[in-house]
Amino acid sequence: MALVLDLLRTAGAEGISRLELAERTGLTPQAVSKITARLRADGLAAEAGRRASTGGKPRTVLRLVPEAGHAVGLHLDRDELRAVLVDLTGAVAGERRIPLDLGAGPQAVVGAVAEQAGALTGELPGAASPLGIGVALPGPLDHIRGVLHRVTGFPEWDGFPLRDALARRLGVPVVVDKDTNAAALGLAVGGAGGAGESGSFAYLYLGTGLGAGLVIGGTVHRGARTGAGEFGHQVVQLDGPPCGCGNRGCVEALCLAAVARGEVDEAARVLGTAAGNLVALLDIDRVLLGGRTITAAPEAFVRGVTTVLDARARRAGERPVPVRITPDEVAEGAAQLVLGPLFGRADG
Repeated sequence: MALVLDLLRTAGAEGISRLELAERTGLTPQAVSKITARLRADGLAAEAGRRASTGGKPRTVLRLVPEAGHAVGLHLDRDELRAVLVDLTGAVAGERRIPLDLGAGPQAVVGAVAEQAGALTGELPGAASPLGIGVALPGPLDHIRGVLHRVTGFPEWDGFPLRDALARRLGVPVVVDKDTNAAALGLAVGGAGGAGESGSFAYLYLGTGLGAGLVIGGTVHRGARTGAGEFGHQVVQLDGPPCGCGNRGCVEALCLAAVARGEVDEAARVLGTAAGNLVALLDIDRVLLGGRTITAAPEAFVRGVTTVLDARARRAGERPVPVRITPDEVAEGAAQLVLGPLFGRADG
């Protein structure tokens, strides 16, 4: 059913025939007929007209019904909350943005999050409930249990069961992940990462902090303990300035300090050096840049990171890894944490 739903989603408004569904899934026509009948009965699929065939009668095509289900995506930044309501295609149907102090502590933040999520779901027709709520915020954290660890600069969150606390307040399933992982998932689902089923990319997010979302083999790579992607805390300057994580000379500390001094080109050079380490370590296909600090000076960051990566490629005799800016859509990616499993994405 997930395979069929995913094909209906990617087919868009034009739809897809049962015969094409059988060919692409490897299922028998009888199995496809049973699955699509159930999807239609549940309101998830509908007829989208008829299409001429190469022989015989015209084929009926089916399409996904986007408004048949919704999910909420929440991005908890250190100083802001952005919440979106999306339909089954990921299109935004509602949005809210408010200031947020992550340092106010778990109870205050959970209250603010529950209020905004509740307001969004209140926009759904009738008494409908969302399929679930995806929450994205700075790590480190445990994605499986939805428990936060010692978020850099906010030790009061260490060990807090955010998933369970929100699920109790809202009465719907909740998924929690790092902001960079959620953004990378959204990019992979939308095809913006260009990774396909077997490709790879790194999404480098520089906002109030610095992290990375890694897509390898077409799926988000979190690591055994959700520890992958702590990109900002690699040390690139021994005995450098102190970082909020307790180390010295971290990429995050150096980048943010350079931005604070107005030295954007220097921040881009440091980010490029760290990106070069990542490319050399994982042999990824492309580097995507996002986050409010980068989107405030996109050309400077693309130029700086590209210069470092191109120089590294020349020395190694390799093809340069492309670098480009992507939209800052962490909240939309958080909603895909809920929608992903519905469409067969195990990394949702």
